[in-house]
Amino acid sequence: MKKLLFLILSISTISFFGQNLDQKKDVKVGVVLSGGGAKGFAHVGALKIIEESGVRIDYIAGTSMGSIIGGLYAAGYNARELDSILKTYDMQDLLQDKLPRSASNFYQKENDGKYSVILPIKKGKIGLPSSISKGQSIFDLFSRLTEHVHEIQDFEKLPIPFFCIATDLETGEEVVLDKGFLPEAIRASGSFPSFLAPVVIDGRVLVDGGLRDNYPIEKLKEKGVDYIIGVDVQGTLHKYDDLGTAPEVLMQIAGYQMYQDIEKKVALTDVYIKPDITNYNDFSFDKAIELVGVGEKGAMNHIAGLENIASQQTVKRPHNSIRSFEIGETFYIKEITIQGNDHYTDEYCLKKLGIRSGEYITHSDFYDGINALSATKNFKSIMYKFVQVDGGIKVEFNIREETSSSFVKLGLHYDDLYKSGVLLNFTKKYAFFNNDFLSADVVVGDNFRFNFDYFIDNGFNWSFGINSRFNSFEKSFFVQNAPPTREEELFQVKVPVQYNDFTTRLYFQTTLKNKMALRLGVEDKLLRVYTNELVEGDSKKLFFEDNNYFNLFGQLTFDSYDVQFFPKTGFFFNTNYIVYLLSTDKYNNFDSFSLLYGRLGYAYTFIDRLTLHLISEGGITIGSSNNQIFDYFLGGNNENFVNTFVPFYGYEIGDLSGPGYLRSALTIRYELFKNQFVSFTGNFARTDDDLWNNGKIFQDTRSGYAFGYGINTFLGPIQLKYAWNPDNKENFWYFNLGYWF
Repeated sequence: MKKLLFLILSISTISFFGQNLDQKKDVKVGVVLSGGGAKGFAHVGALKIIEESGVRIDYIAGTSMGSIIGGLYAAGYNARELDSILKTYDMQDLLQDKLPRSASNFYQKENDGKYSVILPIKKGKIGLPSSISKGQSIFDLFSRLTEHVHEIQDFEKLPIPFFCIATDLETGEEVVLDKGFLPEAIRASGSFPSFLAPVVIDGRVLVDGGLRDNYPIEKLKEKGVDYIIGVDVQGTLHKYDDLGTAPEVLMQIAGYQMYQDIEKKVALTDVYIKPDITNYNDFSFDKAIELVGVGEKGAMNHIAGLENIASQQTVKRPHNSIRSFEIGETFYIKEITIQGNDHYTDEYCLKKLGIRSGEYITHSDFYDGINALSATKNFKSIMYKFVQVDGGIKVEFNIREETSSSFVKLGLHYDDLYKSGVLLNFTKKYAFFNNDFLSADVVVGDNFRFNFDYFIDNGFNWSFGINSRFNSFEKSFFVQNAPPTREEELFQVKVPVQYNDFTTRLYFQTTLKNKMALRLGVEDKLLRVYTNELVEGDSKKLFFEDNNYFNLFGQLTFDSYDVQFFPKTGFFFNTNYIVYLLSTDKYNNFDSFSLLYGRLGYAYTFIDRLTLHLISEGGITIGSSNNQIFDYFLGGNNENFVNTFVPFYGYEIGDLSGPGYLRSALTIRYELFKNQFVSFTGNFARTDDDLWNNGKIFQDTRSGYAFGYGINTFLGPIQLKYAWNPDNKENFWYFNLGYWF
């Protein structure tokens, strides 16, 4: 009996210790990913090798770029999917918040291209922007990539537990983010001051965690992991001669804190992977794919240590692909909530977003709406999350409005008509009512001009606007009572004319998805056109036009060009109808008449950088104006003509004129280098009161041609063109600098 009891006890003891030995064989592994700006793309390559070694990752911690890569990995992406994301998106464009032009409203499409510098007014003083980028496009990407975990508030419950580090901008305290909204948390951890705007979470203004702890290994140790694999892409402090730019100086200052405890942290790391990033810096975002390879190479140097850790893990949990978690491309919006909007109504936001509860929407349409709301530049941040509810999705918006409502804007321009001009602008948002803005342009230079806009923007509902502008220029062109014959036109002497137009419009406008706009209204136009002549030794004004007109107008515009200048794709259509109803009629010759004119444009890039850009336009006069000043005047290179002036290469401004016109221009444009273009244009036109000429529309057609070279700069386009026409063998040089205004 004693022997039997001893045998049972021995077997039990062996079994107990055997089970404990089996339990001890499985070990938990944590991975810590450092910050390092663009160098953090190397984390993706390192994770590839860690996966291939068989290591099961049980916890991830990261700071800055390490938090972004680590957060997405913890959300369910594997390393190869992260690599694919880097190849899909242009990180430089995302970081600069570059939005497609289609996101801008019509006012922005017409006016934002005028300003080279925009400065906020803060507490009555002109200031500087708080950051280069708002980071909205980055958040949008993070949000879309993590939709499947939007409802997870505790990061311990992610597919892989996770936390990241941020810094409280106001106190300098370190903040551990292990709960909340994942895309918001990783966006905050990577907000390098002055480069990306801070993120407000629970009332705390958070910036880059690297300022406090750029390699949070101690806190990962507290999570009870047995081994820690560290991937460190931090740089080192540089000599003064190697600090050539302001961002490099800022990174040097931040490095004082980042690098001071690194030796201690390395000692706590079981497998320390340090990729060779000496040829890269924090802003090498264009080298993302190269850096993935650098990370792979760095991790391969430690493959033996990684495989040793993997051999001690008895549970081989596969890392799921994100495809296991994706939701449908189309989803049903059951409910929408908006918080944080004080000066912009819920209706305004929803109209800009283009969404409504009780409707299905695609992902692409939803994010187009986010771009449209962001493009208004009325909001610092637009945070949103998807919450599953019975019957569909609840979308929760938490937005922060811009604290600066007033701005000073500047522009610079030179062209052959208006000559030099400096544009000064004052813009005030929510000046009198919610959703409104006021903008006043003053151009000082060779020709004084101004433009005033007030607009109440109700999104895609009918909106109301007031526009008042004054244009003035001096130019020699023909002004006479009857159109000249071909022979007369070639030999007449041009008349130096002072042209002044003061127009005020009141209108209603409705738009469709920021592509089409219909504008209906009334206008008051004061037109004064005269030349100075000497009468008995004194200068006297000889007026060709000096009347005030009351008009009705309608304008329909469609604009899908990808960019304002040098478009590569898209379609443009604009038609205007103006009825001149009443006049002060100083010359007793006024009869009501109408002007109808429009333009079609189409751009298509079919061979790499080679673009064809076709423009066709025309105008007619319905009735008789009894004054040639209302004829259509063709000639010159300008894009900022008023009234019935139309550009036409190969002729001077106003050289061709008539009560009606047809014009077509075909431009072949090639992008030699980024934002540098060479072009050839041929344009053809007829000016007559009988445009169709009994079907002989090519009879008496005038032609002109131009070679051009252009550069897109932050000041706007810089263009030089040489033009000529075969009709009278004239040639011209056209030059313009900066945005047209």
